[in-house]
Amino acid sequence: MTDTTVTKAEKKRQFSVSALYDLLLIVGVLVGVKQTALLYSSQFAGPISTFTAMIVATWMLRRRGMAWADLGFVKPEKVWKMLLQAALVFGFILLFLAAGGFIADLFFDKGFVINRFEGVEGNVPVFIMWLFLVWTHSAFFEEMLFRAVIMNRLSTFFGGDTAATIAAIVLSSIFFGYRHAYYQGGHGFIVTGFAGLGFAIVYVVLGKKNLLPQILAHGTINTIGFTLRFLGMRD
Repeated sequence: MTDTTVTKAEKKRQFSVSALYDLLLIVGVLVGVKQTALLYSSQFAGPISTFTAMIVATWMLRRRGMAWADLGFVKPEKVWKMLLQAALVFGFILLFLAAGGFIADLFFDKGFVINRFEGVEGNVPVFIMWLFLVWTHSAFFEEMLFRAVIMNRLSTFFGGDTAATIAAIVLSSIFFGYRHAYYQGGHGFIVTGFAGLGFAIVYVVLGKKNLLPQILAHGTINTIGFTLRFLGMRD
């Protein structure tokens, strides 16, 4: 009995240590690459860091004998069901964005610290370029990295129980807000943090096995935002 208990404890510790290593690696790449890229480009530092982190995360998963499918990036069994879920997620995230905006307005003035999206209005090639980044960097990569990888590693590190899941939801959302603060300021930190909170909750509710609905919702929300910028209806 004692030997079995020790073995289970050792395995749990090994999983925790490996999860911490993976977490520090991905977060380190996301932060380090972005901060380095910011020295040269405020517009593309975010995408450069997520593209790099995706390469590292894919290598990391293979090294652990895992694949993206293990974290929820799978082909839907029924497309109509996935689209319905995406529509529900879309509405759910809009509520979190509204709540985040209300709270952010209490503490910060709304406005960009850095205007990353200057030149989008009326410019078709620039608009198309940003839509490409919306559906790669924002929709797919942010959901796969911030929800699938970071949340799973956080939850494993904290023990994998309900409290660990809650900690993973909160911490990943704070980090998601931080990622946007460099150009959106304190107001954007809160709003995007709330959006991250909504997406994190969805990821858990869907059993951590179904990323596509939130990827579609994330991409749709950002596409609407950039379309409004292109039309001159949003800063």
